[in-house]
Amino acid sequence: MNHGELSQQMRDTAREIFRYALAEASIAKAFARHVNCERGVLRVREDLYDLHSYSRVLVISIGKAGHTMVEALAQQVGTASLEGIVASSVEPPSQVRGFRYFRGGHPTPNAESIHAAGAILKALGAQTAASLVIFLLSGGGSSIVEKPIDDEISLDDLIATYRALVHSGAPIAEINTIRKHLSASKGGRLAQRAFPAQQLSLLVSDVPDDTPDALASGPTMPDSTSVEDCYRIAEKHGLLPQFPHSTRELFERQALEETPKSDDPAFQRSRWWTILSNQTAVEQASAAAERAGFTVHVDNSCDDWDYERAAEYLLKRLRELSKNFARVCLISGGEVTVKVTNGGVGGRNQQFALACAAKIAGENVTVLSAGTDGVDGNSTAAGAVVDGTTISRAQSSGLDARAALEKFDAYPFFRVLGDAIETGPTGNNLRDLRILLAY
Repeated sequence: MNHGELSQQMRDTAREIFRYALAEASIAKAFARHVNCERGVLRVREDLYDLHSYSRVLVISIGKAGHTMVEALAQQVGTASLEGIVASSVEPPSQVRGFRYFRGGHPTPNAESIHAAGAILKALGAQTAASLVIFLLSGGGSSIVEKPIDDEISLDDLIATYRALVHSGAPIAEINTIRKHLSASKGGRLAQRAFPAQQLSLLVSDVPDDTPDALASGPTMPDSTSVEDCYRIAEKHGLLPQFPHSTRELFERQALEETPKSDDPAFQRSRWWTILSNQTAVEQASAAAERAGFTVHVDNSCDDWDYERAAEYLLKRLRELSKNFARVCLISGGEVTVKVTNGGVGGRNQQFALACAAKIAGENVTVLSAGTDGVDGNSTAAGAVVDGTTISRAQSSGLDARAALEKFDAYPFFRVLGDAIETGPTGNNLRDLRILLAY
């Protein structure tokens, strides 16, 4: 096998590892493992709920996996006893009977995001102590369902605020800290509205495992962040000049309202279960890489690092490991950050992959980086795969890797090479996977 054929084979292998992880970390499989219903008794992990004992069971499903999670719940419970609202960012192929659907915006809110929040808040406000509210939460919920805490903040101002946050280079937990305090639907405020109903939240998580209240900006959980954190984060990232007047004015007056904390009565009858997270995707990718004959190491320590720093770190780790193993696979879960200064077409995964391409030119190394939601930034790709031949193949095709990197315009580059990872929206969202192979 010549070098070109080996490179192609390893790019295919990286793709296969990623595809396997996606399939095995599916929402349907997670619900089958952790949720079931027999004779009207719903079991979620260690909890039991007799659905017949409630006057009403209301389901609120928010996030990129909104439809998929309702489908999976209906598969276990049946649709006869379920009703509620689904707010997602994609048009589902079908709708579950008994549910109202909204198509909110992502990564910035749209008019449907506002309508969805209004409908959800109204439905929750009608619940009593005899009701059970089941919240199904997944990533993307922060923008898909949104209602500003202050009526002075228009939709255009909201979008401008989100854009400033997303492009700031701040980690997702810091972005969501500010989102929570600007919102009537985040940071535990949906739980407050649902009180005094019994509440159950099932989480398909796209946030670090130790900060579950960052998922969809924690609409049903006590908020561990404070208004003081918001003011500190805004100053740290120089956000005030980028905010529209209505948002900036709240910060300048220090007029943000505090979110509900763990001692709030809203949480006395609330339970939260993570049924799927990035850890599941990492474990399944590891299993696939081992079957492909690689010695596997996992290193998630660069979560929320700048993409350039993460690329340097992971490639250094891979080279160290390859001194001791003939075929090694380094898997890294979580997300890297990109501070966008020019508006091309791409996303953090393609930016990370392109940064790696120049650093591994001529080496027997393959790097894949992709999002489990199937969408990377403002492109239609989930991510990209690169190897030691990427730069030379690009030059042969008249492509300039450095210019694409500087312009944050990685997607057209990878599309021409055939190295974009195109899955389409997956109906799932478990953060990103980076798969590095040395051989």
